[in-house]
Amino acid sequence: MLQEKFLIDLQNSIKKNWNSPAISNYEGDTLTYGQLADKIFWLHSVFEKFNIRKQDKIAVIGKNSVNWATVYLATISYGAVIVPILSDFKAVDVQHIVNHSESKLLFSSNSIYETLDESKMQYLEAILKIEDYSILYTKKTLRSSFFEEVSKDYLDKLNGLLTNSNFCFSEISNNELATIVYTSGTTGFSKGVMLKHNSISANIRYAQRNMPLKSGDNIVSFMPLAHCYGCAFEFLFPLTMGCHITFLEKIPSPKIIIKAFQEVKPQLILSVPLVVEKIYKKQIIPVLSKTAIKIFLKIPVLSKKIYAKILSKLMNAFGNNFHEVVIGGAALNHEVENFFRKIDFPFTNGYGMTECGPLISYAGSKINKAYSVGKVVDTLEIKVDSSDSQNEVGEIWVRGENVMEGYYKNDEATNKALDKDGWLHTGDLGLIDKEGFIFLKGRCKDMMLSSSGQNIYPEEIESRLNNMLFISESLLIDRAGKLVALVYPDFEAIDAEKISENELKNKLDENLKLVNEHLPNYSKITKIEIYPEEFEKTPTKKIKRYLYERK
Repeated sequence: MLQEKFLIDLQNSIKKNWNSPAISNYEGDTLTYGQLADKIFWLHSVFEKFNIRKQDKIAVIGKNSVNWATVYLATISYGAVIVPILSDFKAVDVQHIVNHSESKLLFSSNSIYETLDESKMQYLEAILKIEDYSILYTKKTLRSSFFEEVSKDYLDKLNGLLTNSNFCFSEISNNELATIVYTSGTTGFSKGVMLKHNSISANIRYAQRNMPLKSGDNIVSFMPLAHCYGCAFEFLFPLTMGCHITFLEKIPSPKIIIKAFQEVKPQLILSVPLVVEKIYKKQIIPVLSKTAIKIFLKIPVLSKKIYAKILSKLMNAFGNNFHEVVIGGAALNHEVENFFRKIDFPFTNGYGMTECGPLISYAGSKINKAYSVGKVVDTLEIKVDSSDSQNEVGEIWVRGENVMEGYYKNDEATNKALDKDGWLHTGDLGLIDKEGFIFLKGRCKDMMLSSSGQNIYPEEIESRLNNMLFISESLLIDRAGKLVALVYPDFEAIDAEKISENELKNKLDENLKLVNEHLPNYSKITKIEIYPEEFEKTPTKKIKRYLYERK
């Protein structure tokens, strides 16, 4: 168990930065650290009125916002357990999670509440509207003076005024459960990952020591706060450093994200590969594809100037005020990574999973190796389940402070993931070189075997396809021993080039021929089939493969 405690770090940051801006809605309201503290303690009073006890569960669902963030912080600092629910879950799944977690309160956006049936959530005492904390449903009738009593009780405890000198959280052990995060993974089964305060503290501790942020720095938070990656590193960690976080209130397009970056000018940027890959494909490839540019790139003096200009454009797109872009949640396309390295763009790849809250490995942009996801964090041990971890691919196992307690009310799944010696079997395949750098190869469940027994890693082939003209995204499936690529076309490029349906088929056949030229015989694609809509994805933008295995 760690000595460091996230809540102590947060408390100290709030006291130190009392009058500085803490959290904002993009183009909306802002709370200072002192105002955030006030909201947190007011919500504690609400919890008391509903007889919420330590370790009771409180669920929250809605878009990223100041109020969502405040509910999260109020819950875990009260000693209750926060159950963040992804806002794109269907109503039946939301109701199941609320029931399975035995949540007593639910904070919900009004639009999501309208799809729910409160009678099917048996443990709930009340549902509160996340936009303004008003009551949408209660099991028991409340007095009209309910909120007046809440405010009076809250202020009475503070002698009428909260200040940075009398602000203090209650003591909570790192051994206490902090959150249950229901995964939305690629395997199709949602499990409740139990993370203690110790796991959150381990993640924050590592970030504080290894990621470049200081008081007053700006952060743009656009990944779902209900997912561990965005929650830990766009929200919790920056708050302990005294940063100012701006929440994009809906899952935005790269165009909106870039607009926010240019206005907010963040010092650290976290992203999933899909966002940076789209920026590369839409803004850089068209430049590199011009005939004149291709000729100039063969002349060393001119090529340096062209790459410098592209780097400047890319830096400006991200706000031109950042230390580095940390990419995680899925594998970065190798072509994109190679280009970023060629122009000296400051980025790095990290690796994590919900079950570690989420961080497993990281290395800064100045030291990380090509295609690596860094080195294991100092609160974990790591090994590869193979006879030669440097050359023979095997499943990655980790053990230590970050690792979950288990899956809530699911001993069978817990025992499959955690062995008797405490090793978490990640389900990820990889190698570790002699210097400790980790190289991922794919998921155990996704790996395919050729008819002659060779391993095929579909993500590597899909990565090649996704950079080709007229392809937005792709998914490799095994159909009776033949590799077939399902492709969702890039309709924006198709419309711009005025490509007909027959021409598109010919273009995709050309792409098939080009990609197969770079693949060994056992992993060549038999054919490309057009898929008519975007593939359904997890919060970190990985395709939910199980939905398409039989297509």
